[in-house]
Amino acid sequence: MTPSPAAELPSPREPGAPYRVCLVCLGNICRSPMAETVLRAELAAAGLDGAVVVDSAGTGDWHVGDAMDPGARAALARRGFDGSDHRARQFQPSWLARRDLILAMDTRNLADLRRTARDPSSQGDDRIRLFGEVGGLTEAGGGDIPDPWGGGADEFGHVLDLLSAAAPVIAGQLARLLEPDGRPAGGFTGGSEAGRRGAP
Repeated sequence: MTPSPAAELPSPREPGAPYRVCLVCLGNICRSPMAETVLRAELAAAGLDGAVVVDSAGTGDWHVGDAMDPGARAALARRGFDGSDHRARQFQPSWLARRDLILAMDTRNLADLRRTARDPSSQGDDRIRLFGEVGGLTEAGGGDIPDPWGGGADEFGHVLDLLSAAAPVIAGQLARLLEPDGRPAGGFTGGSEAGRRGAP
């Protein structure tokens, strides 16, 4: 089944600046960094490298500073990706006002993020979505990306299959969203290296 995109994405907070997307799972060592790697590749292929900044984080703090899970890194390597530079981070409430779109890997992560966003000191509840839903996976068996932590190559491979199916759909939605703002594919050249890599 071909994934179909979900509801329209939220407009940029700051027209003319890079559109900032944060991908969030539980510990930021498996799903969200895999998704970050795959989505960045799709955005580059679509000519949106620089126009969209992608980073990732976890809702928990158990793995802050850790490298990507070996199973996740191996799954990426089998498909030509390099996850060796990743270091886990915890999502911070202050980021809600600094991201245009936050994509959770599953409904538990989504609920945690939305609880944070409903705090009076936070912003951005309407900008928090489910990665699989935005990527059109709901018709193919649900919008959750299962947690492969502790599993084998098959589990990590399955997660990468799901991410690889959803990422082109998300990249296509971002391309359509940003084109009306006068930012043609590949046309953004501003911003620092830290900004392009998704600094907080």
